[in-house]
Amino acid sequence: MANGWAGDNAVHEQIESSVAEAVERARSQLPSGESRSHCDECGDGIPEARRRAIQGVRLCVACQSERDADNRGAAHYNRRGSKDSQLR
Repeated sequence: MANGWAGDNAVHEQIESSVAEAVERARSQLPSGESRSHCDECGDGIPEARRRAIQGVRLCVACQSERDADNRGAAHYNRRGSKDSQLR
């Protein structure tokens, strides 16, 4: 059932779009290429097991953990689905 200006599948399409964007963003951040033997940030050695497990790894576990913690607070907000954007 259509509701106002929205089509029948508007909510479903919005969810699919949000998921597709999140997947694309995650894929774009995956490392690629040859793994480094030493961390790009601190210079410590990267264990062989980590280099085999993650293709194109550039950071040691400690630096990657720190970067992940920093990025965790920078969540992406979906403006298309927010009430504020609909009220403007």
